[in-house]
Amino acid sequence: MTSRFQHATLPNGLTIVAEVDPSAHTAAAGYFVKTGARDEDPSVMGVSHFLEHMMFKGTHDLSADDVNRAFDDRGAKNNAYTTNEMTCFYAHCLPEHLPTINQLLGRMLRPALRESDFDTEKGVILEEIAMYRDNPFWVLYEESVERYYTGHGLGQRVLGTTRTITDLSRDQMLAYFSSRYSPDNMAVALAGRLDFEAQVARIESLCGGWKPTGATRDPVAPAPARGDFTIREAKVGRSYMIAMAPGPSIRDERRYAAALLAQILGASDNSRLHWSLIETGIAEEAQASFDAHDGAGEYMIYASGDPGRAGEILDHVLTELDRLIESITPDDLERLRNKFTTAATLGGERPHDRMHRLGRLWLSLGEYRPLEQELDRINAVTLDELRAVAEAFPIRPMMIGRLLPAAEPGGD
Repeated sequence: MTSRFQHATLPNGLTIVAEVDPSAHTAAAGYFVKTGARDEDPSVMGVSHFLEHMMFKGTHDLSADDVNRAFDDRGAKNNAYTTNEMTCFYAHCLPEHLPTINQLLGRMLRPALRESDFDTEKGVILEEIAMYRDNPFWVLYEESVERYYTGHGLGQRVLGTTRTITDLSRDQMLAYFSSRYSPDNMAVALAGRLDFEAQVARIESLCGGWKPTGATRDPVAPAPARGDFTIREAKVGRSYMIAMAPGPSIRDERRYAAALLAQILGASDNSRLHWSLIETGIAEEAQASFDAHDGAGEYMIYASGDPGRAGEILDHVLTELDRLIESITPDDLERLRNKFTTAATLGGERPHDRMHRLGRLWLSLGEYRPLEQELDRINAVTLDELRAVAEAFPIRPMMIGRLLPAAEPGGD
């Protein structure tokens, strides 16, 4: 690849990182804020996601229509997202429009937070929460994560709850924004064909006056829960299962082996769960994943199917877990390496994907890792490493959650 890493830090602590590629046909920019659901007080749960929406409502001198039109007029693809750990605002455009787009993103991050916009958008958020309540997977997922990380910020719901959003005030949002959306708690990531020095100068002219706040994150690691629970709902017609178990954190090098192990167990095709449950017709969905966070990580297994076969589905999951390590062959490992390498390489050809990778890594690790280095590390994972991570972070015992149809009268 022809990209070159460049880095600058403004006096107020705002970090700007870039992978500059003169041969690219596009450019991308993203403002990454190290704040998410885990950083919220429980009383304002959901404020990070709500605030993400408010960024598109305009500034003191730009209306919401002005913001949307400015992106659209330049053909930019823009959006935002909020997770438990970060919030990102980004755009992908032709290189000649990057200076304007970059400036627009920066201006968005100092929103007006008008009371009228806040009241209107609150209704939108409440509708979104209601919509997800109609999604059985999401109902079980939120309940599972909340129970698994009981008492820790990682267990908080990104959308919040009907009560926390209803009770949230504009002044509480402003206080959260003022403490977390500070330059020393953010990073700007750029990728593609761009003039780095010129972009840094433009960002500094816009953001150089932002005041640092010393925002931090609670470093206490969570204590994951065990045990089983069951939810029954009348409107549910299938059975759903989520199982969770601890894994390596984002700073743990064993995360590479954990990611491969999860894919061998439950990738969407040609995995142990796929052949055991999907190809046999026992389950409708069956997959496994691994996610690494700041200070923690977890494996998650998900399956759904006929309520009458819920026990059979779980038995198959447990059987595949019990024989997972002994069943792995060098061919399994080589196939997974090739899939990861292909996906990463394809993403590396798009400035949009490279910008997101760069921003997430910098916010999580505070360092730069070239894609080639990441690929080399994935390709270096051995069977012994898979065995070692499975021993250090056994996927059993797990916390198992189930969502089932309401019990028949006289049933359990």
